[in-house]
Amino acid sequence: MSIHSEIKKITTETIRKMKQDGEKISMLTAYDFTTARMLDAGGIDTILVGDSAANVMAGYDTTLPITLDHMIYHAQSAVRGIKRALVVVDLPFGSYQCNPDKALDSAIRIMKETGASAIKLEGGSEVADSIKKIVNAGIPVMGHLGLTPQSINQFGSYKLRAKEDAEAQKLIEDAKLLESLGCFSLVLEKIPSQLAKQVTESISIPTIGIGAGVHCDGQVLVYQDMVGMNEGFKPKFLRKYLDLYSEITSAVGQFVKDVKEQNFPNENESY
Repeated sequence: MSIHSEIKKITTETIRKMKQDGEKISMLTAYDFTTARMLDAGGIDTILVGDSAANVMAGYDTTLPITLDHMIYHAQSAVRGIKRALVVVDLPFGSYQCNPDKALDSAIRIMKETGASAIKLEGGSEVADSIKKIVNAGIPVMGHLGLTPQSINQFGSYKLRAKEDAEAQKLIEDAKLLESLGCFSLVLEKIPSQLAKQVTESISIPTIGIGAGVHCDGQVLVYQDMVGMNEGFKPKFLRKYLDLYSEITSAVGQFVKDVKEQNFPNENESY
């Protein structure tokens, strides 16, 4: 029996059971084969092929420019590097907001063309019909409430959301609605910790936080931020586990020096 056949694949049901068992859920982003393979080998539970690829991989200021075709390409690349983790793919801006039929078409394309296990989309009651249609088609859906980056032009900034009672109450109601529609889990982004705790305790599906405090059922970060590749990006919620920006630029500098001084390649590195 091969080693890969012994690896137990994580499913949406696994994620649900982790909440029931009190086991925290880890999630990181990946947009390519090499990164996804490393995250999977490191034991990550869930890999999000996020529309944040627009920022991290393409240098855009927002997530809005990335297309469905772009997302499919990134997801195809990531899935090929994964043996164990659950793979969730973002529906990008414009691929589901128009109507439920378009939302379902977009979700079907992702599932058929990438081999992913679920999709994620942003919003609450305003996208309820689309979520219902996708779930009824047998496609697992992860919700996303709080700061929803695709709505940046409506919000005007990436500041903390749901500080006021009315917005907080709507978020709680939306979380319960998404659960009733069949979402298997829910991202809570940049909301007060106590509100995230209240939401987490009020629904049976897992919550995965980013900038939402310790009380969520899991945590997600952008991989490049977590390993310190994005110099100068220092939001309060981010913990950097490495400083790869400094390490990589230093390594590149050493390579340049070795080439200029004819120290690379040496005799052992030549045929």
